[in-house]
Amino acid sequence: MLLTKRDAAAARLPATDAAPGAAEAARLTQLEARFAARAARIAVIGLGYAGLPMALALAEAGFQTLGIDQDVGKLARLAAGETGMRHVGPERLAPALASGRFAVSGDPARLAEADAILICVPTPLGPDRAPDLAAVRLAAATAARALRPGQLVVLESTTWPGTTREVVQPILEAGGLRCGVDVFLAYSPEREDPGNSRFRTATIPRVVGGADPAALRLARALYGAVIEQVVPVASLEAAEAVKLVENAFRAVNIAFANEMKLVLGALGIDVWEVVAAAASKPFGYMPFWPGPGVGGHCIPVDPLYLAWKARAAGVPARVVELAGEINADMPFHVLTALQAALRGRLGRGLAGSRILLLGVAYKPDIEDVRESPALRLIELIEGQGGEVAYHDPLVPVLPALPEHPGLAGRRSRPWAEALARCDAAVIVTDHAGIDYAGLCAALPLVVDTRDACARRGLRGAQIVKA
Repeated sequence: MLLTKRDAAAARLPATDAAPGAAEAARLTQLEARFAARAARIAVIGLGYAGLPMALALAEAGFQTLGIDQDVGKLARLAAGETGMRHVGPERLAPALASGRFAVSGDPARLAEADAILICVPTPLGPDRAPDLAAVRLAAATAARALRPGQLVVLESTTWPGTTREVVQPILEAGGLRCGVDVFLAYSPEREDPGNSRFRTATIPRVVGGADPAALRLARALYGAVIEQVVPVASLEAAEAVKLVENAFRAVNIAFANEMKLVLGALGIDVWEVVAAAASKPFGYMPFWPGPGVGGHCIPVDPLYLAWKARAAGVPARVVELAGEINADMPFHVLTALQAALRGRLGRGLAGSRILLLGVAYKPDIEDVRESPALRLIELIEGQGGEVAYHDPLVPVLPALPEHPGLAGRRSRPWAEALARCDAAVIVTDHAGIDYAGLCAALPLVVDTRDACARRGLRGAQIVKA
């Protein structure tokens, strides 16, 4: 059943055999009513790509919302009205701050003021490509030190099934409070899609699962007061699995599209034309497009959380693992295509060639470079003796990333300078607003990994699809 804003206040789950005592029942009912009336105070730990949009959605719905983050620089920028994110601009942050319903702080003791604490911290992969829950553990321990009876704690970070119950709950209960009696524990996976203007936090259906019926009831009341549709599931583990299944589905289908690019390319067939034609079928087909690899905080990471948990359970997720391998190999395919194009079109090798990478963000029209295939491609080209510059109007400087330590601080070349100083270009990220016609006119070789030129009606012997 879907719970809407309209009926959030009236929603109630039936009593269970494990019903709480009178004091606990009263606490539960009061908290539920405060959520439904938007009279509760909510704290959000982690003000990144998931936490900040959620915090602003809460404030916009009428909740007093406190954002907690340990990054002092980020807190200062937010307090000044700067988000650093294109998909969450100052036009949303400024009114929330001015209304007094949203504030930021680095003081974790203030979590005691909240009726609900939402944990929205990163869950990256470690050096061994296994799940890294260090930020989740730290956030849970931070919440535990301020925890008081009557609070709801919700983990929103993407993770493997079992994390909330097996990792977060023991940390919260270490101080003596009991989940389901003193405090309540739930899980609700974030579903942000940076750069997608069709959807915002409040309009994306939200899945919720509780550690017990009381926690689920509270989570439904809280999210139902903010999100247009709430989708309850039977357990924490089911809610955790939902996000992994969503992103594993995308990873597998992208891998299929990438594999078809290799297969059809070997047959002399344009994969983009084939996918576009196949998409004309009104049933039984959903188009996914090939590219230079996958990036961002979800597709390269979340399926590996699922595969890791599957291996631990003794049931390897072979399709998911293979999809990860195919997607991870795509920068190598681009490198090979670039080398072949340089030899065939310009009669030169990669060593000593000056290559312009157009776009280093992981997808169009955002500034996020996490897990971007462009970064791996820079390393591969330079490993073969090529000289690489990049142009990306949304990424003026490459940040420090532990997996790419040699790239930190590199700057985007100005457009005219970039064109004048390169032998060939590789379109990695097809941002809007780029002069693709000028690019193709200025250079003898453009390797296009996104079909960006053809989609703009640009064709010529200098354009090579890869």
